[in-house]
Amino acid sequence: MVRDHIKQVISENALAPGAQLPTERDLAATTGASRAVVRAVLKALADEGVVVRHVGRGTFVAPSADTEAGAKTGAPSPASIMQARLIIEPEFLPTAVISATEQDLREMRRYHEEGEQASSSTEFERCDTLLHHSFALATHNPLIVETSRLLVDSRHQPVWGQLKKRSYSPDLQRQYCEEHAAIVRAIEERDPDKARQCMRAHLQHVSRELFGRNV
Repeated sequence: MVRDHIKQVISENALAPGAQLPTERDLAATTGASRAVVRAVLKALADEGVVVRHVGRGTFVAPSADTEAGAKTGAPSPASIMQARLIIEPEFLPTAVISATEQDLREMRRYHEEGEQASSSTEFERCDTLLHHSFALATHNPLIVETSRLLVDSRHQPVWGQLKKRSYSPDLQRQYCEEHAAIVRAIEERDPDKARQCMRAHLQHVSRELFGRNV
C-alpha cells in the first residue's frame, strides 16, 4: 500500500527527476502506516533506483532512463552518465600520465584554479567539465578524446545540470577541488596508479553526492 501510494504520488503529480517527495511523517499520516514501514519502503525504492535519499535533506525522485524526457530524446540518464564516467575516466588516466606535455599540465592547472575561484554552481560545473576533458586531451589519443567529448555532451543535459545544482554547496566545491588537485598532482608526478585511484575516489564521491550511493 505504501509503495503504491508513493508511486502514485510520483506519477499523478508528474514529479520530475530531482523533485522532492513528502516527508516520512506525511507519508505515514497519509497511508496510515508506521514511519518504520514507510522508511523500509523508501529504502527498498532507493535500492531499486526509483528514489534517492539524502540524509538531512529528504527523499527525491531518482534520475531515470525511462523518464518522459529520456524516452523522447533517447538521452542517457544521469545515473548512466555517472556509470560510464566511473568505468572510463579512471582507466585513461595512466595514458594521460605517460603522454601529458607541459602545455597539457598548464591547462589542467588553469582549469583547476578557475574551479577554485568559481562563485556559482554553473560556473564551477563549467570548470569541472573542462578540467575532466583536459585529462582526456592529455592522452593525445583521438578515440579517448572523442569518448570524452561524448561524456561532456551528455553533461549538458538539463536534468544533469539540475541534479548538480541541487547537490552544490561551497563546501562541496572545496572538497571536489581538493580531489581535483590530487589528480593533477599525481599526473605531474607521473604516478599512473595514484592518478587512477584519485580519479576513481573522486567520481565515487560525486556519485554519492548525486545519488546517495555509488551507481
